[in-house]
Amino acid sequence: MNEPHVAQLNALADLFEETLMKCSPDSVAILGIAGGNGLSRIDPVVTTRIVGVDINPTYLEAVRNRFQAKLPLTLHCLDLAVEVVPEAPVALVHAALIFEHVGTGGCLDSAVSLVAPVGYLSMVLQLPSSNAEPNVAPSQYPAVQTLSEHFRLVEPDYMRQTMELRGFELQHETQRALPAGKRFWLAIFRRLP
Repeated sequence: MNEPHVAQLNALADLFEETLMKCSPDSVAILGIAGGNGLSRIDPVVTTRIVGVDINPTYLEAVRNRFQAKLPLTLHCLDLAVEVVPEAPVALVHAALIFEHVGTGGCLDSAVSLVAPVGYLSMVLQLPSSNAEPNVAPSQYPAVQTLSEHFRLVEPDYMRQTMELRGFELQHETQRALPAGKRFWLAIFRRLP
């Protein structure tokens, strides 16, 4: 994701920072925390509780080693498609490039269940490429290519409608173009009272 021709990590961290600036959450849950990209953008004076979730225990260990001394972290290793995060609701749930891999069924249920009253759910979705770029970028790591077998684009219109039916209102949206022709869509939804 950080290969020069892909350049996704900085874009994802920037979109997370944009979300933090717009929402100023005192608590945040990051679904698919991976190696902790974007955690350095959190101000621990503002955000005093951080929940990280990933299915990969190696990623969680990397996050623990890099950030546990700097940030108030609680980490969970679980499958969001079938498990609910055992935490009290948070002011902001952030899910970047998760729904494309896990789907919008159980994972979206888990995400919504974590949002506090009048809290926010932000998501980053990959949009269709403007050229023939594959959904999962080529990598020197063969395991990364197995991700493409489970990757399905999710339409922003579908998410807008789905979130509205779940009692959320779209507060902000933006798009970010990447060097290889891919684009990301950031949407911030707020739970209605």
